[in-house]
Amino acid sequence: MRLRIRKWIAVLAADSRLHINIVKYIVQWTLIGSVVGLLAGSASALFLYSLDAATEARMNFPWLLYFLPLGGALVSWVYWKYGKSSSKGNNLILEQMHQGSETVPFRMAPLVLGGTVLTHLFGGSAGREGTAVQMGASLSEWLGKLIRIGPIDRKILLMCGISAGFGSVFGTPLAGTVFGLEILAIGLVRYEALLPCFIASLVANSVTTAWGIQHAHYAMGPVPELSAGVLLKVTAASIVFGLVSLCFSELTHKLKQWFTNAIHNPIVKSFIGGCIIIILTYALGTRDYLGLGLPLLKDSFEETVTPFAFLWKLIFTVITLGTGFQGGEVTPLFVIGATLGHAIGPILGLYGPFLAALGLIAVFCGATNTPLACFVLGIELFGSEAAIYMLLACIISYLFSGHTGIYTSQRLGVPKNRSFDFPENVTLGSLKRKK
Repeated sequence: MRLRIRKWIAVLAADSRLHINIVKYIVQWTLIGSVVGLLAGSASALFLYSLDAATEARMNFPWLLYFLPLGGALVSWVYWKYGKSSSKGNNLILEQMHQGSETVPFRMAPLVLGGTVLTHLFGGSAGREGTAVQMGASLSEWLGKLIRIGPIDRKILLMCGISAGFGSVFGTPLAGTVFGLEILAIGLVRYEALLPCFIASLVANSVTTAWGIQHAHYAMGPVPELSAGVLLKVTAASIVFGLVSLCFSELTHKLKQWFTNAIHNPIVKSFIGGCIIIILTYALGTRDYLGLGLPLLKDSFEETVTPFAFLWKLIFTVITLGTGFQGGEVTPLFVIGATLGHAIGPILGLYGPFLAALGLIAVFCGATNTPLACFVLGIELFGSEAAIYMLLACIISYLFSGHTGIYTSQRLGVPKNRSFDFPENVTLGSLKRKK
């Protein structure tokens, strides 16, 4: 009897220690995650305010487009002179989360903020996710040094910065949480950072909103009843979304490599890229493909878009990013997916805005290999009524985009097909070089 009592006491003591450690963990990461959210959310608010001001200035003064080559050259010069490892962008963050020996420099935050704002001021086609994520990670690294955080917790801290940046810049804290957990390696989710990333993303979004930033909302309209016919049509559309994602990723990487090999000077490379964008703009007779492309996104849900708007936005974006301009890929991917979905909707006999919503999350999913985050993103943006179609679209696009993506430092944790054999801890970039 005494032996049993002693065993029960030992078990209770062990459980008590476990729960005490859990409480300590919750308190610690609630505090740290909140600070990360405060920093990243404030940075995102400043960035979004500056971005709106730059976009408004470009719309009011169309002649600013002529300064795009000089603006790109200036940004490339600054990065060449002072950027150092910051020029790697999101890939540097992923490298350091894979137990890298470098740091994510604090200079990354102001450099990417200024570079992205200049890109949009003069008309470059780029996004905003990369900027917010880089600012969040840079500020997280700075905080980690300040509090002398350990190497294991440093990885979690960087994931918090990613979640906070993503969640605050799009107003989607839940998608931001999952994105930070899912982005590190294809097929793996890092649950040890679940609470910290959730706190950071939630606080960051609240802080950005508290600064007076408003996020755009779109409606997908009526959702068709669940049927085998609609599921087949959504599957067919999602295959196209995945292939377009693959095309975007591959073309961006190939253009970056081609321009780098052909033009060794990064300043000249960006200058020429700006000239190409100007020529394309006047050749097409429209400025719809400059900047974020939010008017195209709005039209995809409210009006009509030209059938090949997705292709032109893709071309403008890969040229902008391929020649060294700063900015993210995600918002252009939103636009590409939404305009593509709207265009193929009538072909498949589906409502254009409905398929535009699926295209928005599915093309983004295929390019980033984050199906869970993109599914949650769809729920936050459009509601849960079309949840089955959203998840199906993300799954199919994820599979058909292949083992590629916009982040070359993303690791291949679990292959999308068991017949594919790959070395342990291989990155998408090294996989591409082996091909």
